[in-house]
Formats: sequence, structure tokens, C-alpha cells
Amino acid sequence: MFDVDAPLDQRRVIIRRGVDGVEMVELRWGLRPSEAGSKPFTLIRSEERRFPSHRCLVPASEFRFGRGNRRYRVVLADRDWFYFAGIWRTASQDWPEAYAILTVDSNPDVAPYQERQMVVLRREQRTQWLDLSHPEPELLRPLPAGTFRIERLSATEPAQGVLAV
Repeated sequence: MFDVDAPLDQRRVIIRRGVDGVEMVELRWGLRPSEAGSKPFTLIRSEERRFPSHRCLVPASEFRFGRGNRRYRVVLADRDWFYFAGIWRTASQDWPEAYAILTVDSNPDVAPYQERQMVVLRREQRTQWLDLSHPEPELLRPLPAGTFRIERLSATEPAQGVLAV
């Protein structure tokens, strides 16, 4: 499970290409802002941008978000697990290795709740993203209508659980 409202510096498992091939590592969520004093950022608009290196995948089985005082769980309609498309940065003097997730306009299922959503990649797209083997516009786009099932969470559901891999 992935909660968009989780703390900025929470550590999570990502998948990336390393020197010896594909690797799973645990990195901090939230990239260093370019301007001193600004807040770290966790989400990056993908439109009209290129990501020629430092790509990563964030595995998940669902994601959660809030709208007003209501919380929602989003899963794939077929209940399969998936990945978020992301990028990572190497550590700098005062910032650890970290990652952020790319966003697109919400698909028709999510659009009634929010304008944007994280880029969801199906399992068959994972190497296409990591290997740069398909044009970015083919991967960084909303999935078709009917892809997601959205459930309202009860007030007793925990705000953040464990990332399901």
C-alpha cells in the first residue's frame, strides 16, 4: 500500500538499474528542492519532460489519498499489483539518495476525486520504463477507464500501512 500523505522522508523500496543489473534498494521519499529553504518534493509532473536516466519503479498493490476529510483506496480492477514510475537522485553533501514519483492527469476512474495521479505502470511495462525501450509518452499517460476500483475507507482504517510488494 502506498499513501500519498505519508511523511516526506519515509523510506521505501524502489527498483532501479544498477551497475550489476536490476536492484532493489530502500531510499528516502522526497527530493531536495533546488532553492534553499524550500520544502522537499515527492511528486513531479511528467508532461513535456524527459527522464533519460535515474529511472526507478516503486512497487505497490494499492494507493491511498485523501479529499477533504475522506480517504480512498485505489486498486487495479483485476487486483494485480503494479509500479509507480519514478526517478531517483544520488546523495549530495546534505541530502541522502532519494526518489520522487511522476504524475499525469487522472484517468477517468480517479478524475472525480482529484485532477492528477501518480503514473501507474502495469507489470509488463516495468522493463520498458527501466530500459528506456519505449517512448515516454507511451508509458507516462493515464490508464484507460475501468482500470481502477476506488473504495472509500472507513474512519478506523490506518492512514499508513506497509508497502505491499
